[in-house]
Amino acid sequence: VQLQASGGGLVQTGGSLRLSCAASGGPLDYSTIGWFRQVPGKEREGVLCFYSSDGTTYYGESVKGRFTISRENDRNTVYLQMNSLTPEDTAVYHCAARYFEGTAYFRVGTQVCAYDYLGRGTLVTVSS
Repeated sequence: VQLQASGGGLVQTGGSLRLSCAASGGPLDYSTIGWFRQVPGKEREGVLCFYSSDGTTYYGESVKGRFTISRENDRNTVYLQMNSLTPEDTAVYHCAARYFEGTAYFRVGTQVCAYDYLGRGTLVTVSS
């Protein structure tokens, strides 16, 4: 399975972006999907973890109410809608998917989000 995140770019404070995570080699509609972000020199921060099994989504406190996940199964793609962006949202955003036991993980708050596959990130820059 290969994942590819895209849609990053430069946006002003208060603006919106929609990131995409396209999968090839495996269906996304049966997997756990997670997004995390990372700023160079800092630890990764879990953005959200979505469980296809029951539709539950865990959002990080810093993005709750502003970010939303959605998916388009026909395109085997999930989206991360990001609204009301601030400079603190500037980071490289990665999507990850779990199909098996999960060989790695990140935390979204206290929730552990395990994954087997990780895509290359996309850079989001929010200007003040």
